Amino acid sequence: MATTGRCYCGELKYEINGAPQWQAQCHCRECQYISGGGPNYFMIVAADDFGYTEGTPRQYTRDDISNPRTREFCGTCGTHMITRLPDRPAVVVKVGTLDDVSVYEGPQMAIFTCDMQPFHVIAEGVQSVDKLPQR
Repeated sequence: MATTGRCYCGELKYEINGAPQWQAQCHCRECQYISGGGPNYFMIVAADDFGYTEGTPRQYTRDDISNPRTREFCGTCGTHMITRLPDRPAVVVKVGTLDDVSVYEGPQMAIFTCDMQPFHVIAEGVQSVDKLPQR
C-alpha cells in the first residue's frame, strides 16, 4: 500500500511505495529554521520509493557550507516537503506532509541534541545523540 502526502495548499502531492528506513526527530539549528522553532520529525525512505504525483517543487541548496542538503518545498505555500541527501540514495520526508500521519510510529532517535532548545521535548525512552549516530 502506498503512503501519500501533500503540501498545505495541495499543489504538490507525492507517493511513497516502500517502508521507512528510519524515523527520528532532529534538533539541529537548520531544522529549527525550517520547522518554525521545534524539532523536525521525519522519516527516511529510499529515493527510488519516493515520487511526486502532482506539481514540481522548488529547491534550495546552500552554497556556503560543505556537503549541503537540498531542500524541496512548495513554491506557492512554502511547505517544506523533503530533503535530499548528497551522500545517500534516500529522501528525508517531513512527517507533517503525510496524509495519514499515523504511518509515522514515532522517532527511534533524537539527533543533534547539541542544538536542542530548553523548550524541546524528547519522549521518554527515545535514545538521543549529540550529532548523528554512527552508521
